[in-house]
Amino acid sequence: MKKHNFSAGPCILPPEVLLKASQAVVDFDNSGLSLIEISHRSKPFVDVMEKARALALELLGLEGKGYKALFLQGGASTQFLAVAYNLLENKAGYLNTGTWSNKALQEAKLFGDVQEVASSKDANFNYIPKGFEISSDLDYFHCTSNNTIFGTQLKSFPKCDIPMVCDMSSDIFSRELDFYRFDLIYAGAQKNMGPAGTTLVVVKEDILGKVSRQIPSMMDYKKHIGSGSMFNTPPVFPVYVSMLTLEWLKNLGGIKAIEEINNKKASLIYSEIDLNPLFKGFASKADRSTMNATFTLENDNLKETFETMLKEAGINGLNGHRSVGGYRASMYNALSLDSVKVLVEVMSELESKA
Repeated sequence: MKKHNFSAGPCILPPEVLLKASQAVVDFDNSGLSLIEISHRSKPFVDVMEKARALALELLGLEGKGYKALFLQGGASTQFLAVAYNLLENKAGYLNTGTWSNKALQEAKLFGDVQEVASSKDANFNYIPKGFEISSDLDYFHCTSNNTIFGTQLKSFPKCDIPMVCDMSSDIFSRELDFYRFDLIYAGAQKNMGPAGTTLVVVKEDILGKVSRQIPSMMDYKKHIGSGSMFNTPPVFPVYVSMLTLEWLKNLGGIKAIEEINNKKASLIYSEIDLNPLFKGFASKADRSTMNATFTLENDNLKETFETMLKEAGINGLNGHRSVGGYRASMYNALSLDSVKVLVEVMSELESKA
C-alpha cells in the first residue's frame, strides 16, 4: 500500500514523475542507455538541462526579464555561502525567522557586516516579524519565505530599494507571487521539485559582478551562467526529475492551479486543529504555512493511541522537528487532498475515542 507521505523532505513526488524517472534509469528515451550513465555533455542531457531551466523561468513568470536559472549542487546550505560571496561587499540585512535563516545569516557573517533586521526567536520562531525597516545602504536584504520546522510563512514581502534575496526552498512553485520583486531566489529541490542533490538558483544578471573580492569558481554565479549550469558534472538524475516535476506542474495549470489545491489542503488541516480540542497549533494563525502545519497534542497520554492510528492509516513522516516537538504535516505540491483528508479523519476519530 502506498503511504500518505507527510515527510518534511525529501518529500513526496507525483506518481507519474516517479514512473518516468524509474524508466529513464533503466532506458533513457529508448537509447539503450541509462539516464545516469549517459554523458552530461551529450545532446540528450543538455536538452534536459535547458528545458528544466526554461520551465523554471516560465512557471515563475520571469522569461525575458533579465534572469537566469541554474541547477547547482550543494543544497540550499551552499547558497547561504554563495549569496554572500557574490553580493556582500560591505553590509547586508537578514530577516531571522527560523533555523535556516539563522544559518544563512551566520554564513554571511564570514564576509562582512550582517544586520539582523528583525527576528522572532523571542517566541521560538512561531511568528513572522512585521513593521521592520530595511536600510537603503545595505548590499541586499535576505529572507526565508517558508519555515519548515516552525510552520510559519511570509504572506507578504517588504518593499525595499535594494536587491532582495529569498530562500524559497520549501514553498517554491506553491503559490503565486510577483517573482520579479526578487533579485535572487534559491531553493533546494527536495520539497517541490525533485530528489535531494540539486538546487535551483534564479538570479537577475545585473546584480552580479559588483563585489571586489575574487570568487572561487564553484561559488561564482557568473561562471555557472556562462557554462549553462555545466561548469562541472551536474547532478543528472535530480535535474531530470526536477524537469519532469516542472512539466507535471505546467500541465496541471501552473502555479495558479496548484495554489488552489494547496489552500484547500491547508484549510482542511487547520480547521481540524482549531476545532478539535485534542490538538493545538504551534504557529501564529496569521503566519501559518500552507506547506507545513505544525501542531501538538494537548494530552500526551493520547500519544501512543494517536500514533498507532496514524500507522494503521498508512500515514508517514508526521513527527515534528525536535526543536518544536509534536507533529508536522508537510503538504508539498505533490501531496494529494485525499491524503490530508485521511489525516483529518484520524484526528477526528481520536477525539471520538478520547
